[in-house]
Amino acid sequence: MPMPQVSPQSASPIAEQALQILQKTYGFEAFRGAQEDIIQHITGGHHAFVLMPTGGGKSLCYQIPSLLRAGTGIVISPLIALMQNQVDALQQLGIRAAAINSNMSGADNSAAKTALMQGQLDLLYVAPERLLMEDFLSLLDEAPVALFAIDEAHCVSQWGHDFRPHYKQLSLLAERYPAVPRIALTATADAPTRRDIIDCLRLEDGRSFVAGFDRPNIHYTIVPKDNARAQVLRFIKEKHAEDSGIVYCLSRKMTEETAMWLCNEGFEALPYHAGLDAETRAQHQDRFLKEEKIIMVATIAFGMGIDKPDVRFVTHMTIPKNIEAYYQETGRAGRDGLPSDALMIFGTQDAAMQRNFIDVSTAPEAQKRIEHQKLNALLGLCETAGCRRQAVLEYFGDSCEPCGNCDTCQTPPQTFDGTIAAQKALSAVYRTEQRFGTGYLISVLLGEKDDERIQRFGHDQTSTFGIGTEFGKTEWKSVFRQLVTLNFLAVDSDHGGLSLTPRGKAFLKDKETLQLRLHESRSARKPKAASTPLPDEGDIDQSLLDALKTARRTLAQAQSVPPYVIFHDRTLREMAARKPQTLEQMARLHGVGERKLVKYGKTFLDILRGRD
Repeated sequence: MPMPQVSPQSASPIAEQALQILQKTYGFEAFRGAQEDIIQHITGGHHAFVLMPTGGGKSLCYQIPSLLRAGTGIVISPLIALMQNQVDALQQLGIRAAAINSNMSGADNSAAKTALMQGQLDLLYVAPERLLMEDFLSLLDEAPVALFAIDEAHCVSQWGHDFRPHYKQLSLLAERYPAVPRIALTATADAPTRRDIIDCLRLEDGRSFVAGFDRPNIHYTIVPKDNARAQVLRFIKEKHAEDSGIVYCLSRKMTEETAMWLCNEGFEALPYHAGLDAETRAQHQDRFLKEEKIIMVATIAFGMGIDKPDVRFVTHMTIPKNIEAYYQETGRAGRDGLPSDALMIFGTQDAAMQRNFIDVSTAPEAQKRIEHQKLNALLGLCETAGCRRQAVLEYFGDSCEPCGNCDTCQTPPQTFDGTIAAQKALSAVYRTEQRFGTGYLISVLLGEKDDERIQRFGHDQTSTFGIGTEFGKTEWKSVFRQLVTLNFLAVDSDHGGLSLTPRGKAFLKDKETLQLRLHESRSARKPKAASTPLPDEGDIDQSLLDALKTARRTLAQAQSVPPYVIFHDRTLREMAARKPQTLEQMARLHGVGERKLVKYGKTFLDILRGRD
């Protein structure tokens, strides 16, 4: 469907046109957060870096400018397996979208190239490997290009949790197409990663838009490992027996065995890992997207770019490698804003295995130090006595009040008065010139005289030498991890040395009291349900909702698209609660745009009228 083209000279017409597209095409009433500012900025021909949480509406930030600007928006995405799903969803809205990749037939790729050259596409999805081919770049040299959108931009950075070398080469866009606006988008990037993305993609002259990281609809739970299978089974049976979800495992073998076990327990579970052949992976992914009540048991090979909005839970049977990966993976739950759960099972053996993966890798030593620091931050999150959400947001430079929607808020863990321990740890950092890592500092606190380094640097003469013998090495490691998580200590990005933050200095000066979590806690607390309600949900007739879902499933199967492409769960729940009786009333529901109203409105109205 051709979209109105506007001149990027005037901000007011851009804003009006953008809002019109949002309401009529997407069926959303108003922009969220910085979306409107970003859209005006990009439509005006400028570059941008955008950090927005999963489900926060990043795609609108490049899709709407692609509709407003002359030419085609080129979207660079890392997973070709998901491109067709993204294209299907856009076509349902009446947007002219296509993909060019190795999964497409030669005829389809050729048709997409012709449409690109003739200016008949609003959006074109390609992988970075495809874009970097000289024949494709030559095509872009002649085609009308509206913008370049680099999705999952953390792949650019070796600081990020999913570095991909081809992404690094995307810097050539700035050299080859300097006049075309570039927008880099990601959901998870700490400060060093953000700086690296901006440097690598030559976005120094653009604006950075960093939205809040909070996903308030997700309930976070982290429990000590105590028969992981029994813990997962209880969690799913009690809270998500009828839902779609993801279970992450560390190894391919564990993925296969867990999927088979869940099937034996009566669930529809599918394995997904890089060792499966491409056809099987594609089939499993397709079933997960298009069917309901499917549990995907996967390694981290699965999930990036997954657009399924009704994933109700994400479970980690083993810990991921860092907080970025944890946040990215848990963010695949509840993209529709409805209550969802994230459960992680934490075992010390898993931590040791992750450390070993780092140590035996072929990465440079500097990169290994970065990975160890990031793993330590994740372990600090596991051990924190405070709000999980606060700890995660603090890691990304964000903040919130205690959320009341995580396990530590709802069932506070066992703690001890850690004031003296924290003072000793921080003092040891200060007395050793704020340049040594955790292992060395613990040796100082324990008074290890056989450590030649301590004698060489003269730290056996400091006031902190040997003052920490009330704890062992394991307990001190926990204390240091918690102090990093609390932002009392910062980790040097190059050498791994610890230094006092302003907050840590204030703690030493003001003599505040501090509660820390006991390291050895075997109290595996039962996870509680997420408590975020659907706004204006009212009383929902479950049988009516089931009838609406059945109609959605029938329409989706007829078109071979996922059910959520027809309408999200949130839209169906609003239908069931508000029971619109006319197309005009239905048009006011979240996610019902003009195209979908015409295509599906009568089908759903017939069901609603029959139940009134």
